[in-house]
Amino acid sequence: MSKNSEVLRLRTLLGDYANTAALKKGEVRSPYLVFDFADVKVPNTAFKDVVRHQKYDVAELAIVTFLQAKAHGKPLVLLPAVVVGTLPHPFLVYNAERGQIAPADLRGRRVGIRAYSVTTAAWIRGILQSDYGVNLDSIKWVTFEDPHVAEYHDPATAERAPAGKQLVKMLLDGEIDAGVVGGPDLSEPRLRPVIPNPNEAAQAWCQRHGALPINHMVVVKESLAKSSSSAVREIYRVLLESKQAALPSGNTLNTLQFGVENNRRSLELIIEYSWQQGLIPRRFEVDELFDDHTRVLN
Repeated sequence: MSKNSEVLRLRTLLGDYANTAALKKGEVRSPYLVFDFADVKVPNTAFKDVVRHQKYDVAELAIVTFLQAKAHGKPLVLLPAVVVGTLPHPFLVYNAERGQIAPADLRGRRVGIRAYSVTTAAWIRGILQSDYGVNLDSIKWVTFEDPHVAEYHDPATAERAPAGKQLVKMLLDGEIDAGVVGGPDLSEPRLRPVIPNPNEAAQAWCQRHGALPINHMVVVKESLAKSSSSAVREIYRVLLESKQAALPSGNTLNTLQFGVENNRRSLELIIEYSWQQGLIPRRFEVDELFDDHTRVLN
């Protein structure tokens, strides 16, 4: 952007993470852009606003939600910038008080997930199917929320939990057999991982597939991408600079990859898993997810 460019104010949805802290605190700045950060503590609660109402000029968005949004013609453009990436293996858990459950034991069981289209659940289902030979259709998936993209409908193998029910409480009460659980709920001492040695299994999975699980990437409104490609490049620049300002996490795997080529294999895999699970109607090519300007960002 030129020095004479008018400063552009952007409505922005971005979570509070180590890799976004420098940008959100103003330690990383742009002379051309002002980010009006939404006061949203849990970004996924605003993803419906991103895809249904295009409320934000810039937003983090779950990758499966983006794939579904693209499938249904939502005017969003992907930036090759991962802001959340977690190894999913530890999040599938069971209640140890009710007997051990391994991946092979999931047939005929009830598994709780926040929503069928949640990205972590899509990764876990793909891993169960491809690495453990689990027939996903043999499982009853118990959901608690609607999908972010209104046009998508859950499969026949999914059912909605009764109103007012909570996933972890149902798991502890034996109303479901396993569940995808995150955050502080994982510290519940009765919960154990369905996948044995999940951290080691996750590291081995990454090496075997040459991929890193992506949770949230950044999108911009198509109208912004068309009207100011230079603004989009500047958004990418400050996101990358903010990530580089973060202290190392100590994790040997850097899941927060920037650039199309660095993310290509991971995107190929989540596209494949999403297509296999009926989350999207066809396999996208990775390059389709970007426009002519975001496709060349590195």
